[in-house]
Amino acid sequence: MVTPPPVAADEVSLKVVMQRAGAYVSEFRRQLSSLVAEESYVQDVTPLVARPARRSPPTIRRELRSDFLLVWPAGADRYVEFRDVFEVDGKPVRDRQQRLTALLLDRSPAAGPGIQRIIDESARYNIGTIERNVNTPTLPLLFLAPDHQPRFRFKRVAAQAPAITRTPREPSANFTIATEVWVVEYEEVQRKTLIRTTEGRDIPARGRFWIEPATGRVLMSELTADSSAVRATIDVSYQSEPLLGFLVPIEMRERYEGRRDGTLIEGNATYGNFRPFQVRTGERVAPPRKD
Repeated sequence: MVTPPPVAADEVSLKVVMQRAGAYVSEFRRQLSSLVAEESYVQDVTPLVARPARRSPPTIRRELRSDFLLVWPAGADRYVEFRDVFEVDGKPVRDRQQRLTALLLDRSPAAGPGIQRIIDESARYNIGTIERNVNTPTLPLLFLAPDHQPRFRFKRVAAQAPAITRTPREPSANFTIATEVWVVEYEEVQRKTLIRTTEGRDIPARGRFWIEPATGRVLMSELTADSSAVRATIDVSYQSEPLLGFLVPIEMRERYEGRRDGTLIEGNATYGNFRPFQVRTGERVAPPRKD
């Protein structure tokens, strides 16, 4: 069993590690904002069995191919994750270019609605009865940003595997770490939380980060969010991309458990084909590279 060091000795070191993590995340999001990645994303929905005597309903599957990128809408105060879906279950999305142009080249002063439009558009092709827009691989890193860290309580804990990957349907080597890390637990303690229900109610975030103490680099993240309707868990692995020289999201696993209807939604997304991203005033966006 691995135990963390005594609290008194840990507090000063934890403060330094969190400062390093904050600086790292700020630079990470800046670097990633100049890139676009191709996302292969599978969602499986298992509906509730209405009666014990009936057969289990079939699992519904959706397969998405998208470009994933960070954008900074006009007048906004942060980067926003954008999933630009170009293929659904093997069929191309016909209005993709028009939507992308409208979203990313809109220079209206109303930043708030612009951000919400991008978030909603990223969740456009989700399936299942559970509404969600937290299924992006860089969202948990927002909690480590220097201006958001005061919202959270952080604590170093014993090393453990991410929650979803303890009993995965398909084992993944991406969630195995061979280097020295600190596992830092977090809990959102301020009101007006960063994640909210569709009615605007608070959903405090909690989870863990796997952080290199010397550099502040985040190798894995875990996010758990509970409400009266759903329990959500999202694990993300970040690994080095040799051609880029820094870590990038490589895999995301998620699980949503519906408390009202018993629906289970599981997702798995992988990322690759990282390449420069640029929106020009000519309103042309480079298509994904063909392998």
